[in-house]
Amino acid sequence: MARPTSKEELLTLAEVRLNTLFTLIDSMSEEEQERTFTFEDRDRTIRDVLIHLQAWHNLLLEWVQKNLQGEPASFLPEPYNWRTYPEMNLRIQEAAQSIPLKLSKTLLRTSHQQTLELAKRFNEDELFIKGYFPWNRTATLASYFISSLSSHYDWAQKKVKRHKRSLLED
Repeated sequence: MARPTSKEELLTLAEVRLNTLFTLIDSMSEEEQERTFTFEDRDRTIRDVLIHLQAWHNLLLEWVQKNLQGEPASFLPEPYNWRTYPEMNLRIQEAAQSIPLKLSKTLLRTSHQQTLELAKRFNEDELFIKGYFPWNRTATLASYFISSLSSHYDWAQKKVKRHKRSLLED
């Protein structure tokens, strides 16, 4: 499916891509799911990837909710910006080290549902007209949802597939 151009497509693709990701993860044994990746600098485990996704959901949820309440907020929290967000991603990964894989799965499913519920509150114009809200400037609100949901799940799926392939090489 191409990039969503309607609310229904946005919601459907998010569900499909998350289900695909979890099907891939569930196709591995628990031991394989817990193994450290042999190819990464930052996200070293499936848990790290899932917590990364959950953290970006939370960024979106907080950004939208604050702005809707009239509290101007940037998508990325201080002190980060679009040039320094890789450092933020590293902090997310570091903070995830004590979280068990099973909990990371639950946290992701919960934040996914919360993000979908938030997206459902908006109509087509609010989601797909560029700059509809002053706080999303020249972008569409949908672009933030797509980036945090289906597009990010594609990224995660590539990492997990690579991990799974590397297990076969061992």
